[in-house]
Amino acid sequence: MRYGQFHRGGALRGRPGYGEGRGRRRGVPVWLALAGCGALLAAGCSPPGGERAGPGGSPPGSPPAGAASPGASGPAEASGPPAKGSVTVSGEVAKDLESPWGVAPLPGGDLLVASRDKGTVSRVRTDTGAVTQIGRVPGVAPGGEGGLLGLALSPDFASDRLVYAYFTTESDNRIARMRYDEQRPAGQQLGAPDTVLRGIPKGLIHNGGRIAFGPDRMLYAGTGETGNTGLAQDRKSLGGKILRMTPDGRPAQGNPEAGSVVYSYGHRNVQGLAWDKDRRLWASEFGQRTWDELNLVEPGGNYGWPEAEGKAGKAGFRDPVAVWKTDEASPSGIAWAEGSIWMAGLKGERLWRIPLKGAAVAAEPEAFLQGKYGRLRTVVPLDGDQLLLVTSETDGRGSPEPGDDRILRLTVR
Repeated sequence: MRYGQFHRGGALRGRPGYGEGRGRRRGVPVWLALAGCGALLAAGCSPPGGERAGPGGSPPGSPPAGAASPGASGPAEASGPPAKGSVTVSGEVAKDLESPWGVAPLPGGDLLVASRDKGTVSRVRTDTGAVTQIGRVPGVAPGGEGGLLGLALSPDFASDRLVYAYFTTESDNRIARMRYDEQRPAGQQLGAPDTVLRGIPKGLIHNGGRIAFGPDRMLYAGTGETGNTGLAQDRKSLGGKILRMTPDGRPAQGNPEAGSVVYSYGHRNVQGLAWDKDRRLWASEFGQRTWDELNLVEPGGNYGWPEAEGKAGKAGFRDPVAVWKTDEASPSGIAWAEGSIWMAGLKGERLWRIPLKGAAVAAEPEAFLQGKYGRLRTVVPLDGDQLLLVTSETDGRGSPEPGDDRILRLTVR
């Protein structure tokens, strides 16, 4: 148990206003600010950050936000999951990992795990916990919140063996793909990177980094505005956006603007992407001083930053579906399982469950594992009621203990 500890933190690492938030004393009670439990309509709006909600309440003036991503199938669910759920830690998959960030499950159950600071990719055997480095991504320049971040497998991985990575270089953030050849010697199994998208702004803070292939087989990326708030509203910039592209890095058909990979904008720092069973895209986003957000992402939607933080009901902006005080979340990875979004909290050091009823929040979110495992970075859905949860204590902002960082197996209900 980790209650009562303090994290260390350096320049630009804490709030207000900077990055992922440094550590805090663990075990502080939770007060949730929940926004938008009504049905979500296509003509929603979004927020400035001054309004405050009481426990379980919503700021006033909050019309609901949009509905579904490309390829969405079927209407909203008639009923959602139970209002209350549970999480059981059913095992420890791996330990002693250094700055783990992105995770990509392999066919057969093993994992590829990126080390943000080392720039390496390792294979983790989920049956034994053995960790074997398969390669290093050349050109990674770690620093601040940058380094080797998100990982994703090609939708055709069984045949093309391509691994995609989002990483920071000396000049930018970029996405590249590498061929994974298990016949090559250990440590040399990743081929040379083939860059599919470059020119994503980089920064010591608000560096984004999550990538994922959607149900439409397109590649999505969450980016940050790097502390330059104006980038979020600049549709020509790749910073402060959710991007959608083909596996080759070209603008995907059906994007809001032909010839552009920009899918939504007005974001501060997106580090979580997940689709529900009806193919709706959800994203977690770091707030500044007041509200962290869970957003339902609409193509072409403007999510308000820097003119809005949290809910505002302001014309032209999309409101978040749920919000949290910044010291309760600092959300990174998310996953959908058993009718709920599961959201990892860094500064908040807890796993949030957000039960959904179609495109709306069905009940007040619940917090689990508060303070027990420190900062939480990535959530990976497995079959059925299983999740993997990755801790983030060795990234320079935590208080690592023997065995950190870890990958935990969870059973959810």
